[in-house]
Amino acid sequence: MRNFYRSFGRIAVAAGPPRVRLHDTQHGCASLLFAAGFAPRVVMEILGHSQIAVTMNLYTHVNDDSRREAMGHMDRLLNAVGLRGRRQGR
Repeated sequence: MRNFYRSFGRIAVAAGPPRVRLHDTQHGCASLLFAAGFAPRVVMEILGHSQIAVTMNLYTHVNDDSRREAMGHMDRLLNAVGLRGRRQGR
């Protein structure tokens, strides 16, 4: 594995972008696959993880668009059941 990291480092320097660690490419790959809607199991297997928890804990994050979409969905659900704006105990 050490030789792989060295080779990756040489290729990355020769390609000209800023210094990129192998982990950075894994994170980018996972983020793009999740954003494209691929299932966590698929991403896990592509990254070579043995447990889905590793993939989910290390390589996922909630972006602002996803957060807004989730809150909009919650708003629609609450409106549908008539709970929005209601106070508890009344």
